[in-house]
Amino acid sequence: MSPSMLIVGLDPALVDDAPSSRAAFPEIDAEAVRAGVAAGRARLKELGFTVDVCPLDYGRTAETVYRAALSRKDYDIVVIGAGIRLDPALTPLFEVLVGTTHELAPGAKLCFNVSPSTTVEAVQRWWPERRPVV
Repeated sequence: MSPSMLIVGLDPALVDDAPSSRAAFPEIDAEAVRAGVAAGRARLKELGFTVDVCPLDYGRTAETVYRAALSRKDYDIVVIGAGIRLDPALTPLFEVLVGTTHELAPGAKLCFNVSPSTTVEAVQRWWPERRPVV
């Protein structure tokens, strides 16, 4: 059976209009996030993972949306995106996501990328048997 993964991050549609995201990541815009997520998802599927994506808002409905996603299936891996973790304004949301993961998916490995383009690398740190053979 393929390892299952949930990638959780900010909805790319919100990135361009959020002052805290623009300040934390001035070089990243919505299109870069969309492209990075799509490329990472495609590569992870090639490596044999099943991948779901959970886009969140800045907190109003984020916990409810995340709880619903974690309740739909058992995940082996949860990737919490840098857009949430590295933006100081979103530290409370990050804490909620970690706590909710521990509550609803206690067996899942937590992985952290530093940008949308480093998601595969983050997963491979915790799931080394899925590294490409060189």
